[in-house]
Amino acid sequence: MTAAVRQLVSGLAPDALPAYVYDLAALRAHAAAVRAALPDGVELYYAAKANPEPEILAALADSVDGYEASSGGELAHLHQVLPHAVLAFGGPGKTPAEMAQALRIGVRRWHLESEQELRRLAALLAGMPGRTVDVLLRLNLRAGSGALDSVALAMGGRPTPFGLDPAQAQRCLRLLAAPGFERLRLRGVHAHLASGLDAPAQLAVTEQIVHRAVELAERHGFELAEVNAGGGMAVDYADPARRFDWTAFGAGLAELLNRNPGLRLRIEPGRALTAYCGYYATEVLDVKQSYGQDFAVLRGGTHHLRTPATRGHDQPFTVVPVADWPHPWARPAVTTGRATLTGQLCTPKDVLAHQAPVNALRATDRVMFELAGAYAWNISHHDFLMHPRPSFHFLDPGHLAAEGPR
Repeated sequence: MTAAVRQLVSGLAPDALPAYVYDLAALRAHAAAVRAALPDGVELYYAAKANPEPEILAALADSVDGYEASSGGELAHLHQVLPHAVLAFGGPGKTPAEMAQALRIGVRRWHLESEQELRRLAALLAGMPGRTVDVLLRLNLRAGSGALDSVALAMGGRPTPFGLDPAQAQRCLRLLAAPGFERLRLRGVHAHLASGLDAPAQLAVTEQIVHRAVELAERHGFELAEVNAGGGMAVDYADPARRFDWTAFGAGLAELLNRNPGLRLRIEPGRALTAYCGYYATEVLDVKQSYGQDFAVLRGGTHHLRTPATRGHDQPFTVVPVADWPHPWARPAVTTGRATLTGQLCTPKDVLAHQAPVNALRATDRVMFELAGAYAWNISHHDFLMHPRPSFHFLDPGHLAAEGPR
């Protein structure tokens, strides 16, 4: 947390909390470092589902080659915010209306997940003379033994709704070579198998994806120009200082490309780009004891920051003490050295951190939850109990842009 972030949060009025604070300077620096670690021949796309705030998208523009969308809504949003950006359209449930919309706004990179999507896209293109699109077939490839056993979230290598079973690939490849499909230009393979991998594991999975894509191309006789290995780079909520090793990962990708000359790789991180730049700031409303345990009740909760509830982890946080206590009664405070930080919802699942060690925590102190720059506000159930929405603040060098509730 920078001094500017701490100063901003300390200066907010209680009714301006909770607040999301995004350090755009830190985001730009991190994204630039990721870009610098990747070798030539690797494209970096941002998975917009992680955080689609316009300011976040714009801050990444100098470091990424494009943006990946997984819905018609994301496509429309990206096109509005960054009308000249390169967009890729993925996701397992593309509706006919979304596919038509994508063609209207000029999306040319498609990740197709089924035979029906191939047929539907070819039919739509039939009414658009002169238009062609680049296609990657998303395959649900099996990873090597044990490669995905300990991942936080697996999207492949087992029965899932994502991508094509490799046994179905031959039928789709035949379709792409058939009359009526000439405007779908097959470029290669997409395979996003898991999330939560460290750099050695991510590199090993990427190598397996490339190896199997090369085998598939040789077996079925098509030119393999691109392989998209997706995202899934780990963010460690238990140890925020432990970062994905982009330097080692980039070096490994360089060796992989040397073994496969002419191949272009693409990766699509989301969380690993933006998680570190965001904070969810709030204040302690009350501290109470229950059966020997301390509970700190905060403004807001998991209806604003759902990540810890969905992933089952404790969100890391920093306490920003507030000295002032204007009331004549004793200030409620943690007495046991540990506290469960809860929100305002009428459910025992509204927990942001369980029995976390705290040196001191009192009513009206402020709490800054870290790693809140991805899969936080945008995946939360905002309207449950109809509490006020947070304010949003975007910090840049020499510039502070603050917005009200959204």
